[in-house]
Amino acid sequence: MFEPPWTDPADVVGALQRSGEAVLAPASLGVLGVSAAELDTLRPCWDDLPPDGYLRDGGRYRFRRHGCFVADGNTLTASPHRAHWQPVDYNALHGGIQRWYVPLAQEMVASPAWTALLLGLARVTSAFKGEQPWFIEAHPFRIDTSDGIGRPTPEGAHRDGVDLVAVLMVGRHQIKGGESRVFEAHGPAGQRFTMTQPWTTLLLDDERVIHETTPIQPLEAGERGWRDTLVITLRSGGFQGP
Repeated sequence: MFEPPWTDPADVVGALQRSGEAVLAPASLGVLGVSAAELDTLRPCWDDLPPDGYLRDGGRYRFRRHGCFVADGNTLTASPHRAHWQPVDYNALHGGIQRWYVPLAQEMVASPAWTALLLGLARVTSAFKGEQPWFIEAHPFRIDTSDGIGRPTPEGAHRDGVDLVAVLMVGRHQIKGGESRVFEAHGPAGQRFTMTQPWTTLLLDDERVIHETTPIQPLEAGERGWRDTLVITLRSGGFQGP
């Protein structure tokens, strides 16, 4: 497994400007105004994710919830529950349909660590893209290996149609695979690495790079393993919709 290309927390915006990506180590999350220890209080929420009923490949390996927020300055406001929607230009497999997922658990939304994380990501995005309100969608995922293989990104390498994507590693249990791959959207350059430490945070300029994660398999045949992540997207102007 390749080690992530760690970013100096003082250079997060510069790294995004230069290469379209930054990778924060768990000890560097202070730049977002939160700590890994504070985020650990959210981890039980990943044990209560319902199945994703919209997988078009027939798989049963993905569990998730969904929530929407608006960050405006130092204020975070929860938005009324809405469908997750992407155009087929960005998600050829699951785009073009309204996907109504179960809302985020209340203990997650009410956590001070949750508010701090989302406002911290909004500050970084404003420093990178310009000060403005940010329309945030949050997706806690569990990908498991109960069918022998789990696909974190069944749509393949893709963009999300937003301004910034944050992928936070929550935990890995008895799996192999799950390599993160980031490529230039319009060029040959790219890199690969595996996020293993809880709360490693990958930030992506969605306009400039595409990303994917390779499938996971159990370390022991017949044993269930899983990979838990939190994906947060920030978009200017409004939420995506039909």
